[in-house]
Amino acid sequence: MTQHTRPARAGKTDWAEGGLVFAGVMLLVEGVLAVLQGISALAADDVYSRIGTYVYKINLTGWGWILLVLGVVAVVTGAGVLRRAEWARAVGIGLASLSVIAQFLFLPYSPVWALVMIAIDFFVIWSLAVYQPEYPAD
Repeated sequence: MTQHTRPARAGKTDWAEGGLVFAGVMLLVEGVLAVLQGISALAADDVYSRIGTYVYKINLTGWGWILLVLGVVAVVTGAGVLRRAEWARAVGIGLASLSVIAQFLFLPYSPVWALVMIAIDFFVIWSLAVYQPEYPAD
């Protein structure tokens, strides 16, 4: 019986591979939720509570469009990450970074949700950054 040995990096690769799949799924889910959040902000300006004086105050219709566009791009990028498309990792990191900024600006409207999304975005950035695909030897 032949023993199959795994390369020395296999455990690390398995961990990164699992993180990549999780990041892809999170991008998909985050994208769908951002689309729904954007639609609700577009449908009625009174969905989210009004805030007093806020430095980064934007009309909720503006936030709706921002979230809707980010959400659609996140869904496409998440699908790309799950298909191991090389462009999707770079776009995913950029998109998650933009999402962190957008959620930070959205904090007064929905603070708990924004903090949860920021935490997910940081994990997505980390997962996409540490993943190193193994290319076949020539």
